[in-house]
Amino acid sequence: MKSAQYQGNRRVAIGESQSLPPAAGQVRLEVAYCGICGTDIHIFHGAMDARVQKPQIIGHEVSATVAELGDGVTNVSVGDRVAVRPLFFGDPTTFDRGFSHVGKNLKFIGIDMPGGMQSSWTVPAYTLHPLPESLSLQHGAMIEPAAVACHDVRLGEVQSGETCVVIGGGPIGLLIALVAIDKGATVILSEVNSSRIALAESLGIKAINPLDVSLPEAVSSLTDGAMADCVFEVSGSAPGVEVMTELPNVRGRIVMVAIHPQPKPVNLFKFFWSEIKMIGARLYEEQDFEEAIQLAASGKLHLDKLITQVSPIEEVQQTFETIDANPDGIKYLIALQ
Repeated sequence: MKSAQYQGNRRVAIGESQSLPPAAGQVRLEVAYCGICGTDIHIFHGAMDARVQKPQIIGHEVSATVAELGDGVTNVSVGDRVAVRPLFFGDPTTFDRGFSHVGKNLKFIGIDMPGGMQSSWTVPAYTLHPLPESLSLQHGAMIEPAAVACHDVRLGEVQSGETCVVIGGGPIGLLIALVAIDKGATVILSEVNSSRIALAESLGIKAINPLDVSLPEAVSSLTDGAMADCVFEVSGSAPGVEVMTELPNVRGRIVMVAIHPQPKPVNLFKFFWSEIKMIGARLYEEQDFEEAIQLAASGKLHLDKLITQVSPIEEVQQTFETIDANPDGIKYLIALQ
């Protein structure tokens, strides 16, 4: 029984995974796969050392099989294959207004608490979403990032016939594009990496390199001047923030998906002039996981093409180093069993 433990100084060590019997309302899982996401890379780089205890078992993009039930658990059964929604809800506050997924006392499992890169993992039962038999456990580990995309598109109120621009073609940007296309929208993806552009185009997504052409001019040309109904900022970059206000049409929407730890200049005049709306989108809710599972099972998310590499847990350190050295990759999975 093994686990991947962040030690600091860009080091993830292999340790033991303790099998914790589930208490009431908990479930013990046998983890199959755990994806590595951008947040895990930030942890690896030491950018979250003030928040993450060391050593800490990391990882939160998990598929697993139910191994043991605590008292009172009725939503899953032993043997069920599940995806995990890694949110631990603290006590609600009046500030939260009932939105516990972004509540003041929320703890993120895999960052603030031990995560899913361990063979045996005990979690609250409410975090579990059963997977259909038609969905592989590798694809099940992609449900968490797909749920992010479903949440972003839902908050962006994307409708059939609209035009969306996605700034950033990493895992979340590609998934947002695919979810928006499923809603009936026309999608234009802005990405600077040629390999990711080629991947997007193989998925049927129109992709533009803003280093080669003016993104606003390209969007104007492709829409006959109508511009975008909804823009998703997923790049986390200053150029992405700079260009995002140049793309929406009148009363268009901008969905802020990327995390921008430091303030960046924003052209507020554009919000006034065209009555643009900005929407913050963080994490996901239960319904987003259910939609992500349905889309994944339908094959519409092309998850096989998004999985770059699957490695055993013994190679977790090398995998993090590979991600650092390979900007072309999309999703890397760690196999726990």
